[in-house]
Amino acid sequence: MQFKSNFKQRYRSIQGLRSFKDTLPTKVRRILKKRGHIFSETLDNWRFIVGDELFKVCYPKSYKSENKLNTNILNVMVKRGHEVDMEYAKNHIIKKMNNYFGRNVVGKIKLITFEGDQKKFTKIEKKSVTKSHYLEKISKIKNDKIKNSLLELSKNFRKK
Repeated sequence: MQFKSNFKQRYRSIQGLRSFKDTLPTKVRRILKKRGHIFSETLDNWRFIVGDELFKVCYPKSYKSENKLNTNILNVMVKRGHEVDMEYAKNHIIKKMNNYFGRNVVGKIKLITFEGDQKKFTKIEKKSVTKSHYLEKISKIKNDKIKNSLLELSKNFRKK
């Protein structure tokens, strides 16, 4: 292996076989050192960790690890009015996250309240597949077989 200096990304690079962490850009390595993968895994599995009821009213905002006190803090945004439910579930969430990762990942959970619409958390369900102007166009069709088949098709889509 040969060592090169004055490389654009780092001060020194290695030619030949390198480990994966050496091939990553420096900014990505900093994020991984700050345990960014823990926050991304938490976001992916938040519904499993918290449960369906709390999932609708809260979400993780950030993850901070402090080396001085060896306490890792998870900041959670909670909709106003549901703080008490989240306060009671704190210890359960900490245990569940530590079990999921297999080590002490979270020591504290800090709650941050926000006021917001319930629209952000609910699913938007479509009532009808065919809109009213399409129904008017279907009703103007003279051929009864085509008209009935299009109406049945729209009913089948509604069921699904």
